[in-house]
Amino acid sequence: MAKHQQTVYVSGALCGFSEVALPGMDHADYPWDTVPKVVSKIFKSQLWHDQRQRQYRLRHPIEEREGLENWDYLAPIVADGDMGFGSLTSTMKMAREFVDAGVAMIHIDDLAIGMKKFTVGQGRTIVPTQEYLDRLTAVRMQFDVMGAETLLLCRCDTDHAEFITSVVDERDHEYVQGATKPVEPLQKCLREAQKEGKDLKAVREEWKARAGILTFDETVEAVASKEEFEAYKAELAKQEFTSLACRREIASRTVKQEVFFDWELPRSAMGQYMLKSCVKGIVERAIAAAPLGDVTWARMDSPNWGDIVEFHSEVRKVYPDRLFAFGYTGDFDFAKAGFSDEQVKTLHLDLAKLGVVWQVQPIWSLQGLNLVTEQFSKMWQEQGIAGYLKSVQGPALSQKPMTDGFEKLSYCGGYLADAFFETVAGESIVEKGKAANFQRH
Repeated sequence: MAKHQQTVYVSGALCGFSEVALPGMDHADYPWDTVPKVVSKIFKSQLWHDQRQRQYRLRHPIEEREGLENWDYLAPIVADGDMGFGSLTSTMKMAREFVDAGVAMIHIDDLAIGMKKFTVGQGRTIVPTQEYLDRLTAVRMQFDVMGAETLLLCRCDTDHAEFITSVVDERDHEYVQGATKPVEPLQKCLREAQKEGKDLKAVREEWKARAGILTFDETVEAVASKEEFEAYKAELAKQEFTSLACRREIASRTVKQEVFFDWELPRSAMGQYMLKSCVKGIVERAIAAAPLGDVTWARMDSPNWGDIVEFHSEVRKVYPDRLFAFGYTGDFDFAKAGFSDEQVKTLHLDLAKLGVVWQVQPIWSLQGLNLVTEQFSKMWQEQGIAGYLKSVQGPALSQKPMTDGFEKLSYCGGYLADAFFETVAGESIVEKGKAANFQRH
């Protein structure tokens, strides 16, 4: 891939599939040093290929080297730091391991530890804004203490998040949802439904409808007159962030009707509060995090072009030169999102115009490799070695240099070990008929 791509991406989810004792889904429940260890393996592999290529080139006179391969195998490695795996000290230790392993950039997100549920179809949970910023600060401090040039990618997973662990940060209060009708707590309702063997998902949705789940501002708008709501919004606009307590006080002054709102009733069995995700909230988090990192990434669950443009444009209103990353998921339904075939073809270019400088599709490691592996195994079963020669070995050996890179000792280039074995075998350390010339460019 180094021949065609500019970076290497190491996904935490994919490391969890392949690099741990008990592989599993994308819950980020693997040890905190899992991904740094994978980075270290890849970095050492990059060094080996770089040394192999250098050894091979130095076997030829300078005037011939211009016609030889000279790929940059030391492509920068971007790695998944997930949510830091524990306390801030764990986050700092992980950041140090990444630097020592040779990483170029890591990303840290705002998901709740132990509550990551991407691959099982359930809503995910984020942490309060300040907790997210604390994680980024811990990584930034570790980089600075080490004097590292490692970059920090601030990833925000608030898009389509359904829960938040705490309401301790007033910056999040605008988006926390509550019941607008006096009903029994959701937890009690679900416990009863479980005893009766009912479909818990259906019961939960029915409870939300009965409870009239809304944010506080939406609740005020539902009961206030147009003039009252305009007065309420005008008071809110005087402050950058307003806590629920202050919102209640403003509503009591500007709205005649009683505003019933209880964000405790919808809390989950694990204590999570319900959250309304919107682009405005994602933008606010991204802007708050921007000074701590070098690049911003808002993980989008669907390719909604309007949301994508709004997010990147709003952040750049505050930070005009901000650089962004963008990750595609394996099940983006572009047709359903209204993209034409031509729009999909130019999407990567249109994203670049918004400031997206790094784009990744990590699911290739599953979709792509699984597809190719299944195709090969079927071919091998049906055609045997004849199929292999035709479909794999023939095309591989017809390339220059051959795809495997091990077709002859002179191209193995294992830096020192292979040169030693070549000498023992009586082979010349230079190409036959050529004078040794180890002078560098």
